[in-house]
Amino acid sequence: METQNIFIISDSSGATALTIAQTALSQFPDVKAEIRRFPFIQTDSILRGILKIALNKKAMIFHTLVSIDLSKMVKDFCKENGIYDFDCVQTPMNMLSQVTGEQPAHVPGLIHDLNQNYFERISAIEFAVENDDGKNPKGLLEADIVLLGVSRTSKTPLSLYLANQNQRVANLPIGPDLQLPEEVEEIDKDKMFGLLNTPEKLSKIRKQRMISYGLNADTPYSDPKNIKTELAYAKKLYRKIGCLTINVANKSIEETATIILESLNLDTTEFED
Repeated sequence: METQNIFIISDSSGATALTIAQTALSQFPDVKAEIRRFPFIQTDSILRGILKIALNKKAMIFHTLVSIDLSKMVKDFCKENGIYDFDCVQTPMNMLSQVTGEQPAHVPGLIHDLNQNYFERISAIEFAVENDDGKNPKGLLEADIVLLGVSRTSKTPLSLYLANQNQRVANLPIGPDLQLPEEVEEIDKDKMFGLLNTPEKLSKIRKQRMISYGLNADTPYSDPKNIKTELAYAKKLYRKIGCLTINVANKSIEETATIILESLNLDTTEFED
């Protein structure tokens, strides 16, 4: 099957159009696609050049251009040349305008404005880095969310994802041979979340990690028997604490984060572009 070229054109980062394109593509597992992103496009001369490349590549175009003129240029070019395009921003903007009676500002990048929300997010990311892997036990008491889990249960990437939702997250590695900091007993159990995985998946993940370090894959660290002991300890600890337990084996970072945020009755709506 011929590779389908997809162009993402945006006057900002292009994250929204990229997400929409990838979401649509995920429903077509047999379609091979190559995605190229063209962010921060704000002049007609550069846009014209990209459109010529798209025509040559027979590319589909997903675009987020708040400028009416640039958006019209894409639509007109695509119509004249038989190119498929999808406008990810003008259509919802027009709908909002019709419903509210207000006119859009048509200013690129407003969602990335350096407002208070932006600085709170940066602060949350810094907090997650400083309180990763149990480095700062005192931070456990300052966190909005505390993640517990044995090695390789996605604590760090989940912490950073939640930090991007403006949540101050600390994570703590646990295991039969690890001493829990005394601060754990002072944390509200509703803010604590215990992560689990299957022994099979953890063993595979840990073996891959050893290989990436240039080490032997078969070690006590990746031994399924030892992993089962670790998981049994984790389950017992979670029951004792009374915290929500989440098995991440078949969940994406986004799915796990949504479960956590919804359990805390927090708004999960964040827009990137």
